[in-house]
Amino acid sequence: MRTADGTDSLDRATRDFLAARPQLFGIAYRMLGSSAEAEDVLQEAWLRWQNTDRGRVHEPTALLTTITTRLAINVARSARVRREAYVGPWLPEPVDTGQDPQLGAERAEALEMAVLLLLEKLNPLERGAYVLREAFDYPYQQVAEILETSEANARQLVSRARKHLVAERKEPVGPAEHKRLLEVFLAAAQRGDMAVLENVLAADVVSYADGGGIRGASRIPVVGIDHVSKYLAAFAPRFWPRARPRWVEANGRPAVLVSVDGDPMALLSIDVSADGIDRIMWVMNPDKLSPYVASLSG
Repeated sequence: MRTADGTDSLDRATRDFLAARPQLFGIAYRMLGSSAEAEDVLQEAWLRWQNTDRGRVHEPTALLTTITTRLAINVARSARVRREAYVGPWLPEPVDTGQDPQLGAERAEALEMAVLLLLEKLNPLERGAYVLREAFDYPYQQVAEILETSEANARQLVSRARKHLVAERKEPVGPAEHKRLLEVFLAAAQRGDMAVLENVLAADVVSYADGGGIRGASRIPVVGIDHVSKYLAAFAPRFWPRARPRWVEANGRPAVLVSVDGDPMALLSIDVSADGIDRIMWVMNPDKLSPYVASLSG
């Protein structure tokens, strides 16, 4: 089939999809916390877009956003069941934001590892509404249309999501202080220096290690300044002498890629407030770590 101006309609469909793709991936990734699942959603969205009567579509990006969001909501509902069976703490799959600091969004909202972790506790509709409104600045009326709800309910969904984040996360520090504390933390963790660790950790700090049952990570979060500092100090002599850290960027924040004997072993990132380091996140699951490492070298 060809359009009136002679352009092949499938070529145009491809161009429209590729133009919208960064935004579509940004939505799906934020809703699922997994780039692999986001790519699956985009593949299905592309198939549906191919089978759409595109002659009736005036705004391709708007329709593609609707298709992608609804698909991501369906995947998120089934993902909740899979996450409950996940071995040990679940952390989002990290993404390299070096090339696209906002990952296709109007602003880099709902992208940090700690925020994605907290968003996991929302129901899929709340998460979808929050992502569309806060990261992509969609008006409430359009959020409501995409989610097939009323504008008033769309506002309620976003409001509940905001309240959850405010209740669960302290006000984060600026980029410079974040980087400084990560540097201090890394040096202290390598030395097993409990005095320095206790100085930079918040009283209610939580350390999450996501090994997915594949690597020997702690299968429960380590909670509280005493437990975390002792855990890190005991861990230091067994791990750090053979480890080599590399500074990278993940999800819009500085992070540390740790390799042992040349093999990537963990991606370390933290969440920091005025109280100190609130969350320590170690992504060790090779299924999550390998795609991130590949993106750095690509």
